[in-house]
Amino acid sequence: MDAAPAVHCRYIGEWVATKHRWGLAVDQAEREALLGYAAGCPNANLAFERAS
Repeated sequence: MDAAPAVHCRYIGEWVATKHRWGLAVDQAEREALLGYAAGCPNANLAFERAS
């Protein structure tokens, strides 16, 4: 996948960080889609704190 626009990379990063923060599951289709989109965001970093 070609490099994604910064706004798409941010959206995917926020999506994944939210899933981690709240301990939400992903199914196989969502996982594959997120990995595919994230491949276009090689310099993205995720930062999150687990919800208590």
